[in-house]
Amino acid sequence: MSRANNSVTAVICASLLLAGVAIAESPPVIDSSPSTVVEETAKLLDQSIEGRRDELRQDKAALYALIDEILLPRFDRRYAAQLVLARHWRTASEEQRDRFINAFYNNMMRLYAEAVLEFNIGRMDVFPFRGDATKKRVKVKTTMRLDDGTKVPVNYGLVRRDTGWKMFDVEIENISYVRNFKAELNTEIQVEGLDDVIARLEAKYNDSAAQ
Repeated sequence: MSRANNSVTAVICASLLLAGVAIAESPPVIDSSPSTVVEETAKLLDQSIEGRRDELRQDKAALYALIDEILLPRFDRRYAAQLVLARHWRTASEEQRDRFINAFYNNMMRLYAEAVLEFNIGRMDVFPFRGDATKKRVKVKTTMRLDDGTKVPVNYGLVRRDTGWKMFDVEIENISYVRNFKAELNTEIQVEGLDDVIARLEAKYNDSAAQ
Protein backbone atom coordinates (compact mmCIF):
# COMPACT_ATOMS: atom_id res chain seq x y z
CA MET A 1 0.00 0.00 0.00
CA SER A 2 2.75 2.41 -0.93
CA ARG A 3 0.31 5.11 -2.01
CA ALA A 4 -2.21 4.55 0.78
CA ASN A 5 -1.99 7.94 2.44
CA ASN A 6 -4.62 9.52 4.66
CA SER A 7 -7.06 9.92 1.80
CA VAL A 8 -7.00 6.21 1.06
CA THR A 9 -7.20 5.36 4.75
CA ALA A 10 -10.36 7.43 4.88
CA VAL A 11 -11.79 5.34 2.08
CA ILE A 12 -10.93 2.21 4.04
CA CYS A 13 -12.94 3.62 6.89
CA ALA A 14 -15.81 4.37 4.56
CA SER A 15 -15.62 0.84 3.27
CA LEU A 16 -15.90 -0.50 6.76
CA LEU A 17 -19.11 1.42 7.12
CA LEU A 18 -20.62 -0.41 4.20
CA ALA A 19 -23.13 -3.20 3.92
CA GLY A 20 -26.38 -1.54 4.78
CA VAL A 21 -28.51 -0.70 1.79
CA ALA A 22 -29.66 2.67 3.02
CA ILE A 23 -29.37 4.91 6.06
CA ALA A 24 -29.72 3.36 9.49
CA GLU A 25 -33.31 4.52 9.96
CA SER A 26 -34.50 2.98 6.70
CA PRO A 27 -35.60 -0.65 6.22
CA PRO A 28 -33.15 -2.84 4.31
CA VAL A 29 -33.66 -3.26 0.58
CA ILE A 30 -32.37 -6.79 0.09
CA ASP A 31 -32.29 -6.67 -3.71
CA SER A 32 -30.35 -3.41 -3.87
CA SER A 33 -27.27 -3.55 -6.09
CA PRO A 34 -23.99 -3.99 -4.17
CA SER A 35 -22.66 -0.82 -5.81
CA THR A 36 -25.73 1.05 -4.56
CA VAL A 37 -24.87 -0.13 -1.07
CA VAL A 38 -21.45 1.48 -1.41
CA GLU A 39 -22.78 4.72 -2.85
CA GLU A 40 -25.58 5.20 -0.32
CA THR A 41 -23.44 4.42 2.70
CA ALA A 42 -20.68 6.76 1.52
CA LYS A 43 -23.30 9.49 1.24
CA LEU A 44 -24.50 8.74 4.76
CA LEU A 45 -20.97 9.00 6.11
CA ASP A 46 -20.42 12.30 4.31
CA GLN A 47 -23.70 13.70 5.66
CA SER A 48 -22.96 12.52 9.19
CA ILE A 49 -19.62 14.32 9.49
CA GLU A 50 -20.51 17.44 7.50
CA GLY A 51 -20.12 20.47 9.75
CA ARG A 52 -19.00 18.33 12.71
CA ARG A 53 -15.36 17.63 11.91
CA ASP A 54 -13.92 20.06 14.48
CA GLU A 55 -16.34 18.87 17.15
CA LEU A 56 -15.65 15.20 16.50
CA ARG A 57 -11.91 15.79 16.37
CA GLN A 58 -12.09 17.07 19.94
CA ASP A 59 -14.59 14.50 21.23
CA LYS A 60 -13.37 10.94 20.68
CA ALA A 61 -16.36 9.42 22.47
CA ALA A 62 -18.75 11.18 20.10
CA LEU A 63 -16.62 10.15 17.10
CA TYR A 64 -16.66 6.50 18.18
CA ALA A 65 -20.41 6.67 18.78
CA LEU A 66 -21.02 8.08 15.30
CA ILE A 67 -18.90 5.40 13.65
CA ASP A 68 -20.56 2.67 15.69
CA GLU A 69 -24.03 3.91 14.78
CA ILE A 70 -23.25 3.66 11.08
CA LEU A 71 -20.91 0.68 11.15
CA LEU A 72 -22.62 -1.84 13.39
CA PRO A 73 -25.71 -2.48 11.19
CA ARG A 74 -23.59 -2.60 8.04
CA PHE A 75 -20.62 -4.79 8.91
CA ASP A 76 -20.69 -8.57 9.37
CA ARG A 77 -18.46 -8.65 12.43
CA ARG A 78 -18.75 -12.37 13.04
CA TYR A 79 -17.97 -13.34 9.45
CA ALA A 80 -14.96 -11.01 9.24
CA ALA A 81 -13.65 -12.25 12.59
CA GLN A 82 -14.08 -15.86 11.48
CA LEU A 83 -12.09 -15.21 8.30
CA VAL A 84 -9.34 -13.47 10.26
CA LEU A 85 -9.01 -16.24 12.86
CA ALA A 86 -9.24 -18.97 10.17
CA ARG A 87 -8.28 -22.32 11.70
CA HIS A 88 -8.10 -20.79 15.17
CA TRP A 89 -11.85 -20.13 14.94
CA ARG A 90 -12.57 -23.85 14.90
CA THR A 91 -10.71 -24.48 18.16
CA ALA A 92 -11.87 -21.32 19.96
CA SER A 93 -14.60 -21.50 22.58
CA GLU A 94 -17.78 -19.48 22.16
CA GLU A 95 -16.53 -17.09 24.84
CA GLN A 96 -13.25 -16.60 22.99
CA ARG A 97 -15.09 -16.07 19.73
CA ASP A 98 -17.39 -13.45 21.24
CA ARG A 99 -14.49 -11.64 22.87
CA PHE A 100 -12.48 -11.66 19.67
CA ILE A 101 -15.40 -10.39 17.59
CA ASN A 102 -15.85 -7.43 19.94
CA ALA A 103 -12.12 -6.75 20.28
CA PHE A 104 -11.57 -6.96 16.52
CA TYR A 105 -14.50 -4.66 15.78
CA ASN A 106 -13.57 -2.09 18.44
CA ASN A 107 -9.96 -1.90 17.29
CA MET A 108 -11.02 -1.57 13.69
CA MET A 109 -13.16 1.37 14.74
CA ARG A 110 -10.26 2.82 16.76
CA LEU A 111 -7.78 2.52 13.90
CA TYR A 112 -9.97 4.34 11.40
CA ALA A 113 -11.73 6.86 13.63
CA GLU A 114 -9.46 9.76 12.72
CA ALA A 115 -9.56 8.84 9.03
CA VAL A 116 -13.33 9.32 9.01
CA LEU A 117 -12.80 13.04 9.49
CA GLU A 118 -10.77 13.24 6.27
CA PHE A 119 -13.32 11.44 4.12
CA ASN A 120 -14.27 13.37 0.98
CA ILE A 121 -17.01 11.78 -1.11
CA GLY A 122 -16.02 13.95 -4.06
CA ARG A 123 -12.82 11.92 -4.46
CA MET A 124 -14.57 8.57 -4.54
CA ASP A 125 -15.70 6.95 -7.81
CA VAL A 126 -17.92 3.87 -7.58
CA PHE A 127 -18.11 1.63 -10.65
CA PRO A 128 -21.42 -0.02 -11.60
CA PHE A 129 -21.58 -3.60 -10.34
CA ARG A 130 -20.91 -6.05 -13.19
CA GLY A 131 -20.75 -9.32 -11.25
CA ASP A 132 -23.34 -11.96 -10.36
CA ALA A 133 -25.53 -10.54 -7.59
CA THR A 134 -26.98 -14.00 -6.89
CA LYS A 135 -23.67 -15.14 -5.42
CA LYS A 136 -23.10 -15.14 -1.68
CA ARG A 137 -19.97 -13.00 -1.89
CA VAL A 138 -19.30 -10.18 -4.34
CA LYS A 139 -16.81 -7.41 -4.94
CA VAL A 140 -17.54 -3.75 -5.65
CA LYS A 141 -14.81 -1.78 -7.42
CA THR A 142 -14.08 1.89 -6.75
CA THR A 143 -11.20 4.31 -7.02
CA MET A 144 -10.01 7.05 -4.70
CA ARG A 145 -8.36 10.17 -6.11
CA LEU A 146 -5.35 11.39 -4.12
CA ASP A 147 -4.09 14.96 -3.79
CA ASP A 148 -1.72 14.50 -6.76
CA GLY A 149 -4.49 13.14 -8.98
CA THR A 150 -3.41 9.51 -8.67
CA LYS A 151 -6.30 7.04 -8.72
CA VAL A 152 -5.96 4.18 -6.26
CA PRO A 153 -8.15 1.06 -6.73
CA VAL A 154 -10.19 0.22 -3.63
CA ASN A 155 -12.41 -2.86 -3.78
CA TYR A 156 -15.01 -3.87 -1.23
CA GLY A 157 -16.02 -7.43 -0.32
CA LEU A 158 -19.68 -7.88 0.56
CA VAL A 159 -21.60 -10.94 1.69
CA ARG A 160 -25.31 -11.50 1.08
CA ARG A 161 -27.43 -11.91 4.19
CA ASP A 162 -31.20 -12.15 4.71
CA THR A 163 -31.24 -8.47 5.67
CA GLY A 164 -29.18 -7.35 2.68
CA TRP A 165 -25.52 -6.96 1.72
CA LYS A 166 -22.98 -6.63 4.52
CA MET A 167 -19.36 -5.56 4.35
CA PHE A 168 -16.59 -7.90 5.46
CA ASP A 169 -13.39 -6.86 3.63
CA VAL A 170 -11.62 -4.10 1.71
CA GLU A 171 -8.74 -4.32 -0.75
CA ILE A 172 -6.42 -1.42 -1.53
CA GLU A 173 -4.27 -1.98 -4.61
CA ASN A 174 -5.24 -5.69 -4.37
CA ILE A 175 -4.06 -5.97 -0.75
CA SER A 176 -6.82 -7.39 1.46
CA TYR A 177 -7.46 -6.02 4.95
CA VAL A 178 -8.74 -9.42 6.12
CA ARG A 179 -5.79 -11.34 4.67
CA ASN A 180 -3.28 -8.92 6.20
CA PHE A 181 -4.92 -9.05 9.62
CA LYS A 182 -5.17 -12.85 9.37
CA ALA A 183 -1.44 -13.23 8.65
CA GLU A 184 -0.46 -10.83 11.43
CA LEU A 185 -2.64 -12.39 14.11
CA ASN A 186 -1.96 -15.99 13.09
CA THR A 187 1.71 -15.55 13.99
CA GLU A 188 0.86 -13.83 17.28
CA ILE A 189 -1.68 -16.49 18.25
CA GLN A 190 0.83 -19.26 17.55
CA VAL A 191 3.40 -17.59 19.81
CA GLU A 192 1.25 -16.02 22.55
CA GLY A 193 -2.04 -17.92 22.44
CA LEU A 194 -5.51 -16.65 21.54
CA ASP A 195 -6.40 -15.39 25.02
CA ASP A 196 -3.32 -13.16 25.21
CA VAL A 197 -3.96 -11.73 21.74
CA ILE A 198 -7.58 -10.96 22.61
CA ALA A 199 -6.50 -9.33 25.90
CA ARG A 200 -3.99 -7.16 24.03
CA LEU A 201 -6.62 -6.00 21.54
CA GLU A 202 -9.06 -5.25 24.36
CA ALA A 203 -6.43 -3.25 26.25
CA LYS A 204 -5.53 -1.22 23.16
CA TYR A 205 -9.13 -0.17 22.63
CA ASN A 206 -9.78 0.55 26.32
CA ASP A 207 -6.65 2.72 26.56
CA SER A 208 -7.68 4.64 23.44
CA ALA A 209 -11.27 5.14 24.59
CA ALA A 210 -10.07 6.47 27.94
CA GLN A 211 -7.95 9.23 26.39
